[in-house]
Amino acid sequence: MKMFSTVVLVSAIAISGHAVAGDQAAGKSAYAAKGCIGCHGAGGVSVVPAYPSLKGQSEAFVMENLTNFRSGKRQNPTMNAMAAGLKDADIENLAAYIGSL
Repeated sequence: MKMFSTVVLVSAIAISGHAVAGDQAAGKSAYAAKGCIGCHGAGGVSVVPAYPSLKGQSEAFVMENLTNFRSGKRQNPTMNAMAAGLKDADIENLAAYIGSL
């Protein structure tokens, strides 16, 4: 019985993790189309010191921050405006792409 419970739990975690995983290709397209590349640079490497590079940031970090910018929990006028129109799927996709850099 204990083994069955473990298998069910691991399966549920694997399925739920896969269900919310973003699409890296869609995230790469969104990164360019939504203007992220303008400040954060191609491949997530900013050429302007005032804008942070995103290369090397984790998927979880990107999801949390974009969600917080969208909700207003984290304040930055530019990022609040950029994130305001993002859907959950957009955030997941962008996070998957940026997390892969």
